[in-house]
Formats: sequence, C-alpha cells, structure tokens
Amino acid sequence: MTRPMGLAEAVAGLLAAMSASAQPAGDLALRSLAATCAACHGTDGRAVDGAGMVSLRGLDRQYLQAQLIAFRDGTRPATVMHQIAKGYTPEQIEQLSAYFASLPRVAP
Repeated sequence: MTRPMGLAEAVAGLLAAMSASAQPAGDLALRSLAATCAACHGTDGRAVDGAGMVSLRGLDRQYLQAQLIAFRDGTRPATVMHQIAKGYTPEQIEQLSAYFASLPRVAP
C-alpha cells in the first residue's frame, strides 16, 4: 500500500532534481524555482514598471550571484531577500544567476 506524498517529500524531490547541473533556460525544475521570484520581480524576472523592484532578466550572472550571496550572508541590507536567499544552496544560487542572465534584457 502506498501513501500520498507529503509536502516535505515533494520539496525534497524538487530540490534533488534541481541539484543536477541544468541548462540555464531549459530545465523545468530550475524554471519552477525561478518562478518563485515572480511575486516581487515579475514573470521571468521582468519587473512591473513603477513597482520599485529590479528586473532580473539579462543582468550579469556574476553580479546576480554576488548579490544573492550578499543577501544570504547578511552583507547586503534587505527586507525579505536575506531570508529567502538563506534557503538557497550554492548550486541553486549559481543556477538562478545563470538562468536570469540567459534571458534577454528588456528596456524599462
């Protein structure tokens, strides 16, 4: 008899899938992780005009990675990003940075 998968098991499965190396713009698990940024930074990292949030798409990969690490380590002030970034593994930070950098930059 099998039991339904719990939330913790589902999250663990998703994180395990994301731990493998992924192509920046193609991996479904990575795109799902990047979608969690949409609430503040807009769909596919395209912030809503006038919202006061930075568009992530097309930014330099190394810059994005450095900012996420600074949020995670508490060296860059933030309202919520320091808490969010603490939940990312180094691999996820690298993958998110590569994903958003791979998207074309859009004019404001």
